[in-house]
Amino acid sequence: MTHPTRHFGTPDGAARIRASFARQGAMATIGATLEAVEPGYCAIALVPRPEVAQQHGYVHAGVVSAIVDTAGGYAGYTLFPAGSSVLTVEFKVNLLAPAAGDRLVAEGFVVKPGRTLCITRGEVHAEHGGKRTLVAIMQQTLMVMHGKDDA
Repeated sequence: MTHPTRHFGTPDGAARIRASFARQGAMATIGATLEAVEPGYCAIALVPRPEVAQQHGYVHAGVVSAIVDTAGGYAGYTLFPAGSSVLTVEFKVNLLAPAAGDRLVAEGFVVKPGRTLCITRGEVHAEHGGKRTLVAIMQQTLMVMHGKDDA
C-alpha cells in the first residue's frame, strides 16, 4: 500500500528500517523476516514451526502480536525524522482465527502520523495453498523518540 503523498522520513528510509530490523534479537529468535517497507507501510513474514506454536499447534498469540507490533512500529518509523527512534506506547490485538498455514504475513499501515504520537493499524494473514485468511487485527500508538537515534 503506497501513499503517493507520503515520503520516507529520511532519504535512506528503507535502509534505516532494514538496519534496525537486523538488530532485533526478538525477530531473529522467532524467525521473522522483513518482507516489504514503503513510506507508511511495513510487512513482516513468519513461517510457522513448533518452536513458535502453542499447545494446539497454532502460532502463539504472543508471537502473532510480536510480528504485528513490529510491522506497525516500522510502518510508523518510516515517516519519522532523522535522529529519532520509535517506541510502542500501546496496542490492542483481536485474534480472529487460528494462526496456522504455510506462512503468516503481518502488515502495518500508518493511520495518522504526528510529531509526538503516531497511530497505526495492523493485519495478520495466514497463507495456505494460495489462500489468505485474516487471523488478527491491531490498533497501535507509537511514540516518536526525538533526539534518540535508533542505532
